[in-house]
Amino acid sequence: MSLTIKRQQTGDVAILQCVGRIVRGEPLHFLKDAVTSLKNPRMVVLDLSDVEMLDGGGLGMFVFLHRWTRDNGVQLKLVNPAPFVREMLDRTRLTCLFNVSSIDDVFDVLCTSAQVPMEAERAVA
Repeated sequence: MSLTIKRQQTGDVAILQCVGRIVRGEPLHFLKDAVTSLKNPRMVVLDLSDVEMLDGGGLGMFVFLHRWTRDNGVQLKLVNPAPFVREMLDRTRLTCLFNVSSIDDVFDVLCTSAQVPMEAERAVA
């Protein structure tokens, strides 16, 4: 397994739980499509707690998604990055660019919205 993304949209807040590897190749296209195909989000939350690997391509995709969400009036949050992911964000100083939050911040946002059922799990090999 390379990357699995579980999507949940609650009103205009979309949570994408990423599991596996955000690395060059198909996983990056999968992540890009998962974000850019969302229906009218105000906020996109990438839960990175189960990401086991992140390479330069993955960091580049985060920068692309930051620009895409900004240009489309959407707020992007990176939530609970795994220790390795957090270290990569710190070393490249991308923590200055991104809104890196805890899961508690996301729950505060979700408490004000109505739940929409989670979509079926999707994965790329």
